[in-house]
Amino acid sequence: MNDVSLKDVKPWHKEGYVWFIIFFPMLAVVAGIYTIYLAVISDDGLVVDDYYKQGLEINRTLERDQLAVSHGLAAEIMFNPAIEEVVLTLSANEGFTYPGEIEVAFLNATRSGQDKKSRLLQTSPGLYRGNLSALTKGKWYAQIEQDDWRITQTILIR
Repeated sequence: MNDVSLKDVKPWHKEGYVWFIIFFPMLAVVAGIYTIYLAVISDDGLVVDDYYKQGLEINRTLERDQLAVSHGLAAEIMFNPAIEEVVLTLSANEGFTYPGEIEVAFLNATRSGQDKKSRLLQTSPGLYRGNLSALTKGKWYAQIEQDDWRITQTILIR
């Protein structure tokens, strides 16, 4: 028989296998705490706050889009981040009356908290200018709208 004296037995905290067994559950606890931290600091919010109201207004929205098509409306948006300016070129069928100002909403594809609006003033027929702080990189939706018509575009900022 082997005689093992108490002097030869290591305390549990000096055994490598004990720490190896403890490591993975502790790693899961730390990863869980970090996940909770990320969830708290990154408030994504809802892209649309009131789904029911949006559902009721879908027919009005479709009518506005169809009216824009019937007017032959097309838009081109250009940004100048150096001077924080947005320029909109709007074209339409003959007989269309260009409004004096247009509101453009820049909607982030994933985070509604980053959405921005800009009121553009007409500088010449079909040409509008306004101020807009820089948009972050990613996918954006532009909604160019008046009371009776609306144009939507997808913009990719790189």
